[in-house]
Amino acid sequence: MFVSDNLKFEIQTKISFVVCLFLALLLLSPMLQAVEKLKLGQPATAKEIKGWDIDIRPDGKGLPVGRGNAIDGEDMFIQKCASCHGEFAEGAGRYPVLAGGLDSLDTHDPVKTVGSYWPYATTAFDYIRRAMPFGHAQSLSDDEVYAMTAYILYSNDLIEENFELNQNTLALVEMPNRNGFIKDDRPDVPMGEPCMKNCLSKKPVVIGKARQINVTPDEEVSSADASSSAVDAGRGEAVFAQCAACHSIDEGDNKFGPSLHALVGKKAGGVANFSNYSVAMRASNLVWSKDNLREFLSSPQQFMPGTSMPFGGVKDQAELNDLLEYLEISTTGN
Repeated sequence: MFVSDNLKFEIQTKISFVVCLFLALLLLSPMLQAVEKLKLGQPATAKEIKGWDIDIRPDGKGLPVGRGNAIDGEDMFIQKCASCHGEFAEGAGRYPVLAGGLDSLDTHDPVKTVGSYWPYATTAFDYIRRAMPFGHAQSLSDDEVYAMTAYILYSNDLIEENFELNQNTLALVEMPNRNGFIKDDRPDVPMGEPCMKNCLSKKPVVIGKARQINVTPDEEVSSADASSSAVDAGRGEAVFAQCAACHSIDEGDNKFGPSLHALVGKKAGGVANFSNYSVAMRASNLVWSKDNLREFLSSPQQFMPGTSMPFGGVKDQAELNDLLEYLEISTTGN
């Protein structure tokens, strides 16, 4: 009995469909059973999965529809990003530098920035949309992300200020270090018992040493000694350096966080012309005192659940005392 090629293909197609359907049901069944058994959650819908599936590939696949240029992005960057990264993406304090460093990667002091180090422009869009601004991740529209990405690329002299980034043009931007990464094609390490002693066949040879940059103070003060010493507003100013990226002590100078001028005695969430307070802060009805500031600054999230302040807290009590002294002296209403 002979069977035509068309019939063979049709039979094979139906069999393949049945097998795929069976496997899909087999994989889905435990999830459905778990939901039913534990009475927790529900199977994720396609719309819910899409909300999490926001990664952008190097070739631009996954980029949303939108557009923006560096001119559009400059004001947004200064308002939302400059307190950490500087107005020209040059970095502020200890926060990352985003621009510059071209041709520095093979020098003694490499400067790794978006322009000098990152191999793909699409990675900048992916990261900004996913994680920025600090403390308010995923609050930007797609057009705003395109505009901020454009401003960073413009700051690195990679595009013109009026060049429009969109879902079609972003992946076309060629990064200087696009060929600076290599694929690790070494074979996998074979499985087996790890060597714990006498593993080297010969004595290791030192081929270079890290540069000595002398960052350790000549005299170190232990936590115990610091706790027993008098409160010092001067030391508190040094502690405040970790706050200065988001806060100022000058009246009316709101950054990513509100101005702390005349803080003690002021109602929480009450600084004029600052609109980024969390609901928890606005509803707290607190009046700031040294006592509740001490609790808040030692652990913001624990003291006020729901606060949007992205800070883990000052854990060292001596540093906290110094900081409070500095804030009280430096932010008086005089």
